Amino acid sequence: MPHSSHQGQAHEIRFHRTIRITLMFATLVGAYPRTPLAGQPFPLRAAYGRLERGEIDGAGFREVQDELVRELMGEQIDAGMGILTDGQVRWEDAQTALTRGLEGFEATGLLRYFDTNTYYRQPRATGEPRWTQPILVDDWRFADGAARQAATERGLQPLAVKACLIGPYTLARLSDAGDLGRESLTLALAEALGQEVRALVEAGAPVVQVDENALSLIGADDEAERKLASEALSRLTSALDGLTEHHLCLAVTMGSAEHAGHALLFDQPFHSYLFDLIKGPDNWRLISYAPADRGIVCGVADARNTARDDEPVMIWAGRYAASLNGRGRDRVGLAPSTGLEYLPRDRARAKIQALGEAARKAGLGKEALGTEIDPRAVDARSAALGRVERPASRAGGAS
Repeated sequence: MPHSSHQGQAHEIRFHRTIRITLMFATLVGAYPRTPLAGQPFPLRAAYGRLERGEIDGAGFREVQDELVRELMGEQIDAGMGILTDGQVRWEDAQTALTRGLEGFEATGLLRYFDTNTYYRQPRATGEPRWTQPILVDDWRFADGAARQAATERGLQPLAVKACLIGPYTLARLSDAGDLGRESLTLALAEALGQEVRALVEAGAPVVQVDENALSLIGADDEAERKLASEALSRLTSALDGLTEHHLCLAVTMGSAEHAGHALLFDQPFHSYLFDLIKGPDNWRLISYAPADRGIVCGVADARNTARDDEPVMIWAGRYAASLNGRGRDRVGLAPSTGLEYLPRDRARAKIQALGEAARKAGLGKEALGTEIDPRAVDARSAALGRVERPASRAGGAS
């Protein structure tokens, strides 16, 4: 996939032949702040008030959201991100975005989302969930068009825009299963969400990211949960049988999925995996089992901290993931540890700018990288000696 001028050489990405991207890329995980940059007006908040007062209708409110999506596409491109998203700025939360479009759900009271200080409105199953029509396709199409426009305005060719949705195991664990029971709800959701994934692929989404954060809740002795999660992911992915042009990414943030087990993850037909390596550093043990033909996206920018992330650490993470099992740098990306929606907009922008730059540098060869950062950060011998030893010149003057 083509790229902006400050990124590295473009390559055909090896884990999906239809996407062109930089040798190592950066991408968002999930939500991005909907707030404006410091000193700028907040049109989205004003639009909520106008909607409540009846001054605009739903279409008028969507136009305000559309403008924010356009703005965020440019912001990601300027930061050097390689795969874009719409930042989920239209969503109240990841659960409601889908359950509102499925039959068989109603909204109930507020519950805390994992161990964060934010809350979501818990869905309750009133019957077996059913998918009747595409839920996220129109949003993805608009985002893709906005990305193309933003790239054209900058004299660039279009970048890939991925679609994201919560997975069936996580959605069921975060819902009130009612009389249906959680196992039945999980498997019914797998069937329903599989149809939504297929609709996104058929609409042209080059990457579909399935967020299964509840895999981090599975304990060492939870064999029944591992079995249920595995069956749910199998049913979800089977919805794509017969389609050859697609790329599925499984994302796990909010902790470690180590106890879910590498077999649960890597026996499934996902093309790449995104792991939170800030809150879940044990996910490195899972990555060590990932087959070489699977992509790895390293969640290395702390999404819950406004502090600047350590660039050499992010570079090391990407290059280490590339070295495991001979994966190669063209199957690796960098990302925040989870969604950035809790940060001020200017800090979130600084995070993705740092990620874009770290990904560019991590994709360089060792000698080129050594001219941009302290060589001891990427060379074990130099680090051990505390000094840089350049290789001796070869015969003929080669170095």
